[in-house]
Amino acid sequence: MDVDQHMNRVPDYAAFPTVDQMHAELDELAAAHPHLVRLRRIGTSRLGEPLRVATIGAGPHDAVIIGGPHPNEPIGALTVSSLLRRLIDDAWLREEFGYRWHLIPCVDPDGARLNEGWYVRPGDRRAYAEHFYRPCEADQVEWTFPLTGEGYTFDRTLPETEALMGLMDEVRPSFVYSLHNGELQGAFYYLSRNEPGLAAALTTIAAGQGLPLHMGPPEVPSATRIAPAAYVTPRGAELGEIYGIGGGSVDYADRFGALHLVTELPYWADPRVSDETPTGQTYGEVISTYLTGQRALIAELRQSLAKADSELTVRSPFRRALEDFLGTHDDYISEWEDYPGADRPATVAEVVGKEQLKHSMRLRYGGMCLRLLDAELAAGNPAPAIRAERARVKALFDAWFTEAESDFSATPIPIRTLVAVQLGAALLAAEAAKASAPARGATPSPPGDSARSGDRMLSTAPASHEIAP
Repeated sequence: MDVDQHMNRVPDYAAFPTVDQMHAELDELAAAHPHLVRLRRIGTSRLGEPLRVATIGAGPHDAVIIGGPHPNEPIGALTVSSLLRRLIDDAWLREEFGYRWHLIPCVDPDGARLNEGWYVRPGDRRAYAEHFYRPCEADQVEWTFPLTGEGYTFDRTLPETEALMGLMDEVRPSFVYSLHNGELQGAFYYLSRNEPGLAAALTTIAAGQGLPLHMGPPEVPSATRIAPAAYVTPRGAELGEIYGIGGGSVDYADRFGALHLVTELPYWADPRVSDETPTGQTYGEVISTYLTGQRALIAELRQSLAKADSELTVRSPFRRALEDFLGTHDDYISEWEDYPGADRPATVAEVVGKEQLKHSMRLRYGGMCLRLLDAELAAGNPAPAIRAERARVKALFDAWFTEAESDFSATPIPIRTLVAVQLGAALLAAEAAKASAPARGATPSPPGDSARSGDRMLSTAPASHEIAP
């Protein structure tokens, strides 16, 4: 397949869509192409938003594409839009490539609405920090799939996660794609299987679009590298107990033998994140400096919550996210303290990666702390402790932002470039998944899964224009 031809057709985008705009586009495309696009509701969010999937294609394999698995990661909504439009326009891709596609533009609409203040101002780092929201770990759709293991069980699945589980139970996918992005790290991938050839092809398309590859510290210390900027996806069994989370969408995709892909892309490009030149510091020194900064951030946020705690009245998702960050980060820090082989020279990418992560965490959680306190003031609660902490945290946030900007040499990446890479990766991985996946209906249910699948089986009627409220 000529993946470039599809990547080259991705249009320019000025902003990320709001949740209402995502729904409106689905309605428009389904109404305009009733014989190609089937649109239906597969669940309801915690706050009552419809969760909808667009199904298109006639191949013997099924692909589930998950947009917005974290609400501060909206590139996937546009990737879903672009892929859906390519499938409508290209009969070969729709009918001959071999897939029936199930496309979800945003699986956490509640959280997405809390980020819309910066969706319309992409590239503005201050707007991003001031309007940022990321749920606590146990409220993240991506990491609340059921998990049972020795000494640890997670069964607090969210309604949004249940909707994804039901869809996968129904279609038994060969390919599952979770569309992620970060901020200032380079481009990198997670694959559920160790496939060096596919990993190399994926990093090639990112580099071909001018994106720096992520050659700095891995997101997870224990991550197994397949190739430069590509890792085996960590499973819930490795991470669950540390962070109090469940399995990931990869764990559920494993039930069906599906290839699972995560594409992680930055908003801003900094070539230093790919620079493997050794520096005069050891990697252990770099890690130690970063952890010192993290502990200082945690201390400041703990102080604010302690001083304001007795005066807080608003039931706020920002408070829950902050408390979770403060409660779990000691475990995260301990993982890095035990990092093996840290006496070697650190690379430029590793130094820059840890420094930018320090800035990112300050601005993310400082911004959410301000939103927590502003919500109290907006609700008519100008208690002295609230006002004092709001002023103190604002001064800290401004100082942190100034420091981050002084070390900021990155440039905003055009949105179309990010979408093109995610779309190209979808097609490359889907092609690879066909090689080892049986066609629809060719295999029996995995052990222990038939009862669950039968309990939640959804309609598998032929595609039609079907819009649920």
